[in-house]
Amino acid sequence: MTTAERTFPVAKPGYSGLLEWITTVDHKKIGILYLSTTFLFFCLGGLLALGIRTQLATPNGTLLTPDQYNEAFTMHGTTMVFLFVVPVWTGFANYIIPLQIGARDMAFPRLNALSYWLLAAGAIVLYSAFAMGQLPAAGWTSYVPLATKPFSPNHGVDLWILGLTILGFSSIFGALNMIVTIFALRCPGLTFHRLTLFAWSVLVTSFLLVLAMPFLTVAGVLLLFDRMAGTNFFSVAEGADPLLWQYLFWFFGHPEVYIMILPGFGVVSEVLPVFSQKPIFGYKMIAYSSVAIGFLSFGVFVHHMFVAGIDPALQVFFMASTMLIAVPTGVKVFSWLGTIWGGALRFKTSMLFAMGFIAVFTLGGISGVFLGSVPVDIQLSDTYYVVAHIHYVLVGGALFTFFAAAYYWIPKMTGRLLSEKIGVVQFFTFFIGFNMAFYPMHQLGLEGMPRRTYHYVQSPEWGMLNLISTIGVYIIALSVSMFIFNVVKSVVLKGGKVADDDPWNADTLEWATTSPPPPYNFARIPVVHSARPLKEDVPH
Repeated sequence: MTTAERTFPVAKPGYSGLLEWITTVDHKKIGILYLSTTFLFFCLGGLLALGIRTQLATPNGTLLTPDQYNEAFTMHGTTMVFLFVVPVWTGFANYIIPLQIGARDMAFPRLNALSYWLLAAGAIVLYSAFAMGQLPAAGWTSYVPLATKPFSPNHGVDLWILGLTILGFSSIFGALNMIVTIFALRCPGLTFHRLTLFAWSVLVTSFLLVLAMPFLTVAGVLLLFDRMAGTNFFSVAEGADPLLWQYLFWFFGHPEVYIMILPGFGVVSEVLPVFSQKPIFGYKMIAYSSVAIGFLSFGVFVHHMFVAGIDPALQVFFMASTMLIAVPTGVKVFSWLGTIWGGALRFKTSMLFAMGFIAVFTLGGISGVFLGSVPVDIQLSDTYYVVAHIHYVLVGGALFTFFAAAYYWIPKMTGRLLSEKIGVVQFFTFFIGFNMAFYPMHQLGLEGMPRRTYHYVQSPEWGMLNLISTIGVYIIALSVSMFIFNVVKSVVLKGGKVADDDPWNADTLEWATTSPPPPYNFARIPVVHSARPLKEDVPH
């Protein structure tokens, strides 16, 4: 009997209820734990954003003091980057990748569970700053000397470093597990040229995490030594180079941008062909462009430091490399447009979010090309133009694709379809709110409004644009509330329609098993012969 024919024995009954979830090593349950935990922190980060934008709705807002404002935007940025965008893709990957490659679990189930609980522990350490009343206020990048003891004397930065160090180990362990899983547990016939594009994006992301995350961890530990052991790695007063932290942080930080966005690219590459009812256009181009983006991402980090006084020759080199990385990204955009072109489009909610992503991400990419130019960047650095760019790329890139993934895969995870009526209203609400919130920031930046300012009494003419931006953020909050209502109504209260095994008429292996899948995923390991295995006779 071959491996493909061997049936999986039914597991013996184990723990139940809460204890089952605490002790689980099932990749599907761990994926759901990741998704629920990260969405909780997304909501907390969103509340901080509402506080920030409410403060800025008028020129002389009084909701937050200057110190509270610094603490709010520090925790907002940290939460969104490290507790939502990065780990939420780990959640989707945990649930979906073993199904897409025809495996029964991750390669190291216990390490998988450890990765999640390290995430939870890191989040608790980071948010314990609220309980202690000692919040970090040096920004989510924690530039020195702002993050050194003389400028940040309380324990907020210490908790920030400890929390991010724990989160770093969580990400590294999860990434190593994902790499081994994709390399070792693919079902018979599933060559790399038959992998789903979501699996390709997760694989590249995992390599980026393993290679980039240690730089942030090392930088954080050195800074912690400075703060608690009296060393002088970053002490400018003792002769340390203040650029050392920036080099270490951004060597992690720019690959981190693609760590956050590449899985979203993979989601769009899954959703568009399904709802265009045609194969993806340029499969190999999309796969190889992900690899190219991962490779090039380590060669563009200095463009964050054009105003830091680095050598002009380095500025020219990194300006060119920044422009170069736009090429593989453009390859993806044109491949997606080629997929839509001539397709029999079905405008389901997931498809709407995927198409909305292409629009807003392209706008964010164009503003990024401007910021990649040294003279333009010098003029616009530390203005709201930069804030607009990063939100169009990361908020647009992460949230549009998150909702696309949620509407696409929640039926597989829960056996219930989310309401399409609510979903369509949510999409248009989110699209309008997003552009109201972040598009005016481009104009504010061009007019010189500095980022990280808690009021702007010297320029009250910026009030209208800021008010529009604030209203947009509240509309985004309304859209997110619609999503929560949709999930509660359709899944928790079981009001949604029962989902078939393959409700979208898709063609990848996760749809070849039941909705939700059994603990063993597949009764028999499938054998595939193409990149579209559901067009074959795959046994459940």
